[in-house]
Amino acid sequence: MSAVPAKYQGLRSFAFGDGPALADELLDLVVREVKTATCSTEDEPNTSTPGECWIVLDGRGVPACVIETLEVTYRRYNEVDAAFAYEEGEGDRSLRYWREAHRNYFGRLGRFSEDMMLMCERFRLVEVFAEQAS
Repeated sequence: MSAVPAKYQGLRSFAFGDGPALADELLDLVVREVKTATCSTEDEPNTSTPGECWIVLDGRGVPACVIETLEVTYRRYNEVDAAFAYEEGEGDRSLRYWREAHRNYFGRLGRFSEDMMLMCERFRLVEVFAEQAS
């Protein structure tokens, strides 16, 4: 298990997605700085505020990196625009791909609707822990 530097101990942590494979896939995009945005349902416990830092876990629950929240906005699924979809960094980065992937994701969680409210977050990569950098 990678050691979390002392300056980050005490931060909240989370893994992207809803399973180990998706967590690892999305983490890779974050580490490569392709993924600089994410969204979740507005009532999830991992709501963030600008300036807050988080430890991102890999699919096995191992701390991998730290991100800092830059912006949090709330918008409905059907109001997400192409710029935000691109910043999410997934697939071909198009709005069409984003809508399909997120319809499937929120559908697996039993939470999808066209007008569902989402917390849309932009973030930056702060530090990658040693094991992830290789």
